[in-house]
Amino acid sequence: MEVRLAGIWSTFYSAELPNTKILYFAVAIAIFMVAFVVLSERLVTRRFRRTPVEKTSRPLAPRTVMARTRGIYAGAVTVTVLIPAHNEQASLPYTLQALQEQTFKPHRVVVVADNCSDNTVAVALEHGVDVFESVDNVHKKGGALNQALENLLPQLGDNDCVMVMDADSQIGNDYLSTAKDRFTADRALMSVGGLFHGEQGHGLIGQFQRNEYTRYQREISRRDGRVFVLTGTASVFRSAALREVAASRGHTLPGKPGDVYDTAALTEDNELTIAIKTLGGLTTSPEKCTVITELMPSWKMLWAQRLRWQRGALENLGAYGVTPQTMRYWAQQIGIGYGVIALFSYFLLMVLMLVSMDTWVWFPFWMLLGLIFAIERVVTTWHGGWKARILAVLVIPELIYDVFLNLAFLKGVGDIAFGRSASWKHVEHNEPIGEGAK
Repeated sequence: MEVRLAGIWSTFYSAELPNTKILYFAVAIAIFMVAFVVLSERLVTRRFRRTPVEKTSRPLAPRTVMARTRGIYAGAVTVTVLIPAHNEQASLPYTLQALQEQTFKPHRVVVVADNCSDNTVAVALEHGVDVFESVDNVHKKGGALNQALENLLPQLGDNDCVMVMDADSQIGNDYLSTAKDRFTADRALMSVGGLFHGEQGHGLIGQFQRNEYTRYQREISRRDGRVFVLTGTASVFRSAALREVAASRGHTLPGKPGDVYDTAALTEDNELTIAIKTLGGLTTSPEKCTVITELMPSWKMLWAQRLRWQRGALENLGAYGVTPQTMRYWAQQIGIGYGVIALFSYFLLMVLMLVSMDTWVWFPFWMLLGLIFAIERVVTTWHGGWKARILAVLVIPELIYDVFLNLAFLKGVGDIAFGRSASWKHVEHNEPIGEGAK
């Protein structure tokens, strides 16, 4: 049917519903694609199967912890903050200031200086915090933290907690207070993670990332704090959990015996989350545990970050295999893989329609689905402000951003499949990321 709008624009639309056979065929293709993704990712991640995950009594499971600690008072909850830092003299003062402004003060702050060639150590000492310098460390952040934790953990009781936070991030004023209250109320709780917000600035690429993080925060809030990954940006761990992880490396968990962090993992925060959950530990990320983190200021840096994230997640799944604790992560990765196929198929069909038809035809059925999708995009970024809403309602720019992220996912899968080595570079900051989360 042809319709003229305002007597100027002529357009065609079809009022017919899609053919039932076509819908059935589309569903069948979707199921086939899901099966293809499942099998492909399983075969790819087998390449990184390392130490077999043995059956365990789950020593961090709530029932086990409650039985072990019944009638025992381990003292008031304290928090020791570890800040791994490699050449972070510019951003470190703002990170330390955010810690000084906490409503619940940390018991101790330790800057873990790793192979620094700038004034990171001097800046830390000027702010009155302790410094631990790594020795002959070649394993980046995870290796430096392992050295610091090897010295620290034997000194801590079960209610003494350890926060690990990046030197380029700033936590909200109530972060430690909220974490302390959670640990005090539930002695079976093993870790409290943060919900990260993107720093301001960096133009369009910065807004893309802020919208992405806003949607993630909303999802975790709707899940009542049940988080997929304890962010390496800022998370607090009960010392007993870290000791149990270190003791379980090499048999129940992948990695070197005695290490808290598996230095073979590209994404140490993702791996440590899976490790704690494999041992039965409870984790949560409350809404008040906010943290402002760095954004990637260029497409090249964003590509490197997301390639590391995606490849790291797949390698971690390969190391652990399919277990009850990793099923959710497998489902998440399978969803990402299917989303890659679906999004690229959508764009391919659009191109095919454009080149095969003389006139653009509007289909109300698909227009309605598109409208619902656009509304969903706006609603899920509403708390991000007016800039976030404008970008979301345009739809197409964010779809292009999603294509970029999907290409990073495909690159990660391809690198693993063809045995290419992985590496990542530290990003040094010349200026602070902005005001801390309040």
